[in-house]
Amino acid sequence: MRSTTPRAALRRVAGTLAAAGLLAAGSLALSAPARAAGPVMGFGGPAETALHPYPASGGPQRTSVAVTVDNPSRDEEQGRFDGDYTVTFDLSGIAGVADAVFGREGGADCEITGTTGVCHDTGLAPGTNPLPDLRVGAAAGSRDGESGTIRVTGTADGAAFTPFTTRVVIGGPDLVMERAPLEQELEPGRTQPFPLAFANHGTRAAEGVVLTLMYTRGIEFTERYENCVYSEDDAGQGVPVWTTALCSVEGSYEAGAVYELAEPLTLRATQRAYRDTLVYRINEAGPSVRGAGRAAPGARGDVLALREAPAVRSSDLDPSDNQQETDFSTANTADFAAYGDTASGLPGSTVGADIGFRNEGPAWIGSLRSGEPVATVDFTVPEGASVSAWPGTCRGVTADGQYREEQAGAPRYVCDTSMAVREDGGSALHFDLKVTEAVTGASGTVEVRGTRSRDPLLPFDPDRGNNTAALVLNADGAGDSGATAAGSTAGSSGSGGPTDDASAPAVSASADATGATAPTGSRTGTGGRLAATGTGAATAAGAAAGALLAGGVLYMAARRRLGH
Repeated sequence: MRSTTPRAALRRVAGTLAAAGLLAAGSLALSAPARAAGPVMGFGGPAETALHPYPASGGPQRTSVAVTVDNPSRDEEQGRFDGDYTVTFDLSGIAGVADAVFGREGGADCEITGTTGVCHDTGLAPGTNPLPDLRVGAAAGSRDGESGTIRVTGTADGAAFTPFTTRVVIGGPDLVMERAPLEQELEPGRTQPFPLAFANHGTRAAEGVVLTLMYTRGIEFTERYENCVYSEDDAGQGVPVWTTALCSVEGSYEAGAVYELAEPLTLRATQRAYRDTLVYRINEAGPSVRGAGRAAPGARGDVLALREAPAVRSSDLDPSDNQQETDFSTANTADFAAYGDTASGLPGSTVGADIGFRNEGPAWIGSLRSGEPVATVDFTVPEGASVSAWPGTCRGVTADGQYREEQAGAPRYVCDTSMAVREDGGSALHFDLKVTEAVTGASGTVEVRGTRSRDPLLPFDPDRGNNTAALVLNADGAGDSGATAAGSTAGSSGSGGPTDDASAPAVSASADATGATAPTGSRTGTGGRLAATGTGAATAAGAAAGALLAGGVLYMAARRRLGH
């Protein structure tokens, strides 16, 4: 066997899940570091890869064994290893069980001779680096259940590599989640049954399963079970966006059979529903997902005792079909109400102002699929003032909304919200303004609008009357009644590039205020201040792993045999 690709630099790996999907739950193995004078590179990859059995006709179906090299340095500028290195794949352990070839895409020169594969390349960036795609298929004459190992080693001048071994097995379970027939156009408070079902299209039974249910803030299940662990993901900002239920169900789920819930779950659209997503996934259970758990509040059924259940996990033949997703649209509205402020000060002084908007509900608003801000706060500076500090989510533009290189002292600022705003949240923004001249009753506008100035309407907000407020400076002409010395607060925004508010991307998520009034935030790195109590999209990566209760209150029953 031989496959060669042009020599080039390896690509960096960067992975995210879209706004509302889950990574295939699989076991990942990493080689342990060893002591060496230079950097010690570690290999990573799947602990086990399942292959479809050799077919009666045609060629084998190949599966990628994604092996990576980890450069332990996290110094992006100085941590790169620039030397040549060689990676060797010892394939003798899979002889007669599987055959391997290198894929055509890849940055290194790779070649397989006999039972040895060798890749040469130069340079390893800090972090995880992918090796060329090693594609493995069942060998002619191999039998279901047979297995073997691939050993990976590396050499380089000035660096060491820790060996890595991954297992390849012929056959296994292949769990396939069926798409549930769900109504997607909803009304607040409406319930519907959720008749979940899955099949095993593999060659062997799955020993225990883990059902993952992941749903956004506006929908919920009316039941909770003792053998499920429930958690909320707040994206690190204190505002829950996703709820995840991990349900462990014991039993043997045979190849060729279809299973369903003994009784359907009930899915409900809450009063805060608007645009929501449900993700449901099935995986075989294993040691990595069994363990201690906590009883779910309000759960049904018996309290389960915990015990260690040693088991050998079989890999899924095709993890890509384990998951289904459904998006819901609920007839509901949200009311984004802008608020301004008043301030006063003598010429030369600096005053603070807190502006923004509140979501008066009833719906929460999220754009988790696109990851885009749900709204923009558009602030026009009052006459006689110059902005010296502003939040990092804001960018200064010209009076007509075009790009402006100098960010301090801009006549107008546009500020992107986060990608999710809960039903009692909003966005609180703090500006420092230097009073340049005494203008009695100078007024600037605060508008919450759509993210594109050419299309300012908020489709979920029918009440446009409160989308605009005022920031009034020196309303009574006193000049010093509200002055506060802000000290040295001159800001310098870090948002480079075009800032046309009609097309510029979001710099970062703005705050999602949890209270009824605008809180005073902490100072940002751009010289402004921002109340950091907001939310972003929850990542779903790794949601099928964690502490679970073994056993079954959530029972699954064999429904039918495939092909019958």
